[in-house]
Amino acid sequence: MLDDLVVLELASVLAGPSVGQFFAELGATVLKVENPRTNGDVTRQWHAPDVDGDGHEDRSAYFCCCNHGKQSIALNLSTEAGQALLHELAEDADVVLASYRPGTAEALGADYETLSAVNPDLIYGHVTGYGPDRERAGYDAVIQAESGFMHMNGPADGPPTKLPVALMDVLAAHQLKEGLLVALLRRGQGSGGAYVPVSLLQSAVSGLANQATNWLVAGHSPQRMGSAHPNIAPYGTPYSTADDQSIVLAVGTDPQFAALCDVLGRPGLADDPRFATNAERVAHRDVLHAVLADRIRQFDHDALLADLHEHGVPVGTVRDVPTVFEQPAVEKTILDWADAPAGIRQTAFPHPEEAARALRPPPRYAEHTAAILHERLGCSPDRVDVLAQDDVIIR
Repeated sequence: MLDDLVVLELASVLAGPSVGQFFAELGATVLKVENPRTNGDVTRQWHAPDVDGDGHEDRSAYFCCCNHGKQSIALNLSTEAGQALLHELAEDADVVLASYRPGTAEALGADYETLSAVNPDLIYGHVTGYGPDRERAGYDAVIQAESGFMHMNGPADGPPTKLPVALMDVLAAHQLKEGLLVALLRRGQGSGGAYVPVSLLQSAVSGLANQATNWLVAGHSPQRMGSAHPNIAPYGTPYSTADDQSIVLAVGTDPQFAALCDVLGRPGLADDPRFATNAERVAHRDVLHAVLADRIRQFDHDALLADLHEHGVPVGTVRDVPTVFEQPAVEKTILDWADAPAGIRQTAFPHPEEAARALRPPPRYAEHTAAILHERLGCSPDRVDVLAQDDVIIR
């Protein structure tokens, strides 16, 4: 699909690398430029506490979540020779992915102005914490705090709680993908290269969705309320069944609520003035929750879910991560090799299987340095030796 596209990934951690894997999954050549002074992408060493030397020491589970399909070149951009090699690579590149804090890229000769002078058609995607004009570094946990997510997350009587996934990075990655695809489309129409900045903070705020407009439109400041929904009930709160499994309802309409009441053997609840409409259910959510919790506790999980599904009531099981991957619909999201660590796809839509079959496992640190220099820049073995001796590259 994107077989002719060449992407230079100067980004690390999650947001930028997720975009790199996205392009790799669509067939692009993605060259991951890593920093020898940090032994590559810092996430290579972010092992889970129960991992004890699995033969993939420089490819942690975290690293493998967003680095499949790439080639790794270790290039010291603090040297003039390293910068010169980067500029040579940029001449034939289509997209650059960067996650430098403002000012750092300029010092390394890796900023948009410098690279676009080498290649005017280059599209440069830049992830920052707070925008290209603020030098402050961005970290997901801090952005979660500053964008309102932590304030809203957690039980009503508990403290602000961080989400268990770096969702601000994920949101920024999606924003960057969209911006880059638009820039590629416009370049195809003759507009040339482009600078595409995306900040973690703005991406996070754009993801506040209805919680933001609850404030902007209605003056309602969202507060912590566990898994309950501020605008809908019953929606999101877990309930325990007789066999101690947890389910979640997502009842968004009055007919769905009536069907739920029928299945639970309490059809009269749908006509109760306190519960007849969604607005009334939201106003009386605590009473409703107590009634539903008592009834659901009397049913076995499997039989109840089957009956609710048959009656069109939105419901699901609260799963842990291992059982998530037992679902047939999830199987195609898994990237796995016999001799390399597994990962998950960044693309959740169908695309030609040829690209998926050609996808590489996550690269070892500096695995492709010599090959990239030889095949893409025509460097001789002797020149590669000199570059290694001068600490310009790691191979």
